[in-house]
Amino acid sequence: MKKATLILTSIAGLVILALATPTFAAEPEKGEGKGKERTITGEGKCGKCALKETEKCQNVIEVEGKNGKKVKYYIVDNEMAKDFHKNICKENKKVTATGTNKKNADGKNEFTVTKIEVVKE
Repeated sequence: MKKATLILTSIAGLVILALATPTFAAEPEKGEGKGKERTITGEGKCGKCALKETEKCQNVIEVEGKNGKKVKYYIVDNEMAKDFHKNICKENKKVTATGTNKKNADGKNEFTVTKIEVVKE
């Protein structure tokens, strides 16, 4: 009887653990949570003119990642982004932007800015 109780308790524990594991895995990575504001600094470029990646002019900030690889943040087209674009369309400049980040269906980083400015060197 003790063996049966122990086996049933073990199986119940494993079932609970199996159901709880996907919940932990679904948590967003640091800095990529919904609505979590963050600040990035990098090279501001035009997605069409400088990078030749977009069909129309779009702000893109290229940041050096933790492993030394370049990470591109495509700025979501809002009023602030439109007003700022004249600063980087013809010439790349170092910029700082504050806003929220999410990945789109293609795996690209989309960054919605609440503040963006050219860094004075």
